Amino acid sequence: MKAKIRKIVVQLDETHLEGGRAVTPATRRALAMAVIHNPYAGQYSESLDELIEIGEELGALLGQRCVQALGIAPEQAQSYGKAAIVGETGELEHAAAILHPKLGAPLRKAVSKGAALVPSAKKRGGPGAAVDVPLGHKDAAFVRSHFDAIEARIPDAPFANEILVAVAVTDSGRPHPRIGGLQVHEIVGQDGLR
Repeated sequence: MKAKIRKIVVQLDETHLEGGRAVTPATRRALAMAVIHNPYAGQYSESLDELIEIGEELGALLGQRCVQALGIAPEQAQSYGKAAIVGETGELEHAAAILHPKLGAPLRKAVSKGAALVPSAKKRGGPGAAVDVPLGHKDAAFVRSHFDAIEARIPDAPFANEILVAVAVTDSGRPHPRIGGLQVHEIVGQDGLR
């Protein structure tokens, strides 16, 4: 493994009550985060290939950790998202190198399919900084019931020369969705939109 991982944190968020009404079954969101050494911290490099390869590793690792935390089969995953916080001696482009070129394919494999674009966010921050990981349905971006986000935060990360990388996976949409739009049972799942 190319990634020098200092820490992995996995969280499971379950909502059982929303708006005074029971949520049955509970909506569940898993978040897996890795704190890694940034090999390009404090220096400019035209090539970011090492981070691109690390992104591929982390897409598989963190996607699998989320599915395991939910206790589901990969095909039962419904939405996903990714985000990164780069420490102060890194660049936003370092987060982009991890998130965009290669992280998506192994994440899609971890959740079985994934025709839709993986929503993403990136920022610079220090220890305790938070980033909202945007969520969208894995096979159909127009499913409004799955537009959501989950906050990723680790109190002691990222240090100046680190990157916090987060992947989120759900087995459901928001509790009690009722704003219309494409419904889960109407998904075709071929173009990533519907």
